[in-house]
Amino acid sequence: MTNLLGIDHIAIAVDDLDTAAELWGAKLGMRLGAREVVEAQGVEIQMVYAGDTRIELVCPLNDDSPVAKFIAKRGTGIHHLALAVDDCQSAIDDCTQQGVRMIDENVRDGAHDTTIAFVHPAATGGVLTEFVEGGEGFKHDK
Repeated sequence: MTNLLGIDHIAIAVDDLDTAAELWGAKLGMRLGAREVVEAQGVEIQMVYAGDTRIELVCPLNDDSPVAKFIAKRGTGIHHLALAVDDCQSAIDDCTQQGVRMIDENVRDGAHDTTIAFVHPAATGGVLTEFVEGGEGFKHDK
């Protein structure tokens, strides 16, 4: 079974990244991190930090983005839970062998030099779950 390391981040779908960054940063006191456009997923993200805890603000780049569709259907708010793993493809393979429905059958590139894959929310009680390998998230030595 894949080694689950911990929670990498919690993602929040937002419709205005600048406003959300100001709220979570200046108004709520979280430290702002890197901002990055992920064209392949149709989003721009802003990391914010509460101590070592990472929150990913996710804003759609266009109306065709899966995040735009999420916001249109459910509104802004918590989008997904990301779990840090040591091997993303092995996590996919392990889940598939266990009969867990996946959105991604193979890894794909994520933000901040990560490899990612999504578990279908129907398999996890309605919670969109992401596996994340690499990047600055959960570290073994924390």
